[in-house]
Amino acid sequence: MHFLGMSHPFKANQNLVFIGDSITDCGREHPVGQRWNSLGEGYVSFVDSILGAVIPGTPIIVFNTGISGNRVTDLEARWQSDVLDLEPNWLSVMIGINDVWRHFDSEPSAEQVEPEQYELVYRSILAKTRSQLDGLVLMTPYFLETNRKDPMRVKMDAHGAITKKLAVEFDAFFVDTQAAFDHYLGHQPAESLCIDRVHPNGLGHMILARAFLNALGVS
Repeated sequence: MHFLGMSHPFKANQNLVFIGDSITDCGREHPVGQRWNSLGEGYVSFVDSILGAVIPGTPIIVFNTGISGNRVTDLEARWQSDVLDLEPNWLSVMIGINDVWRHFDSEPSAEQVEPEQYELVYRSILAKTRSQLDGLVLMTPYFLETNRKDPMRVKMDAHGAITKKLAVEFDAFFVDTQAAFDHYLGHQPAESLCIDRVHPNGLGHMILARAFLNALGVS
């Protein structure tokens, strides 16, 4: 007999750390902790709640170290304190939206992170971490735009491809967030998720949480 949620890769009392930008941060408590609102109001909190509901016999300790505005170079600068010092058994990374967005927004003086640097830095931080982990999850950046020829969508898809390449290289679970959103956008307009095509509402965060859990085989 199969019970809902019994299929999962975790062991009881393992640490699961989420790191990323504003999508991960989503109003979480600073500094990192396990107090009220420590996980924010987005997909990290949803994943934590769903795991608690479907695998109550396997409690997971979740940390959110997302910081709004971060790019992959920012993750590199705080990797020791916000990842390694937390001694994660599992690590989830979603980064790249700001690396792309800075090429298109109103901050032309901002130092740009080109795709080659994105891949180089991303590979470097994963290489120093993977052997210490039981599991790694890499989530693609995304852009809520159905026109695949849109310049920002093109660049975001390229960063998504790099993420997929690194997932294979580092034996990670791969979460194609763009594909998850594309499925939804085949039925509903982007305006139903957000106004800037990047920062989703609760529905958008539930799509992210569902994509994460599906990739890990959690029913």
